[in-house]
Amino acid sequence: MKKLLAATAFSAALLTSFSALASNQLATALGGYDTVSYFTEGKPVQGRAKFHHFWNGAVWYFSSEENRDTFKADPTAFAPQYDGYCAWAASQNYKRPGDPLVWQIEDGKLYVKVHEGAQEKWRADVAKHIVDGDDNWTKIAPY
Repeated sequence: MKKLLAATAFSAALLTSFSALASNQLATALGGYDTVSYFTEGKPVQGRAKFHHFWNGAVWYFSSEENRDTFKADPTAFAPQYDGYCAWAASQNYKRPGDPLVWQIEDGKLYVKVHEGAQEKWRADVAKHIVDGDDNWTKIAPY
């Protein structure tokens, strides 16, 4: 009987582990938009799965092999600030998902916002919001 209980407990633990692995999907960065395109084309372009790269806990999609290779050579030059979370929210000391269609490049860095209202508030004092966001991000990023 003890062997049967032990085998049942082991099986349950194994199934739980497999279930957790199956539900733990890799995040898609920027909703699948090509982060290099913001810099090279001045707009977000939808990426394609065949041009992907895994970096920083996410899968990144690109519209071309060239853009993928450009990103691979220097990901931090093209990745959005605050891991793609809303820059306005980071400046206010909290996290909200960013919308890849609401964005701005400032001093060679990509910032996304949660919506147009946040974008307007951000633009009122970009320099201050960047300083505040950078400072706050070290505290809120791990959560």
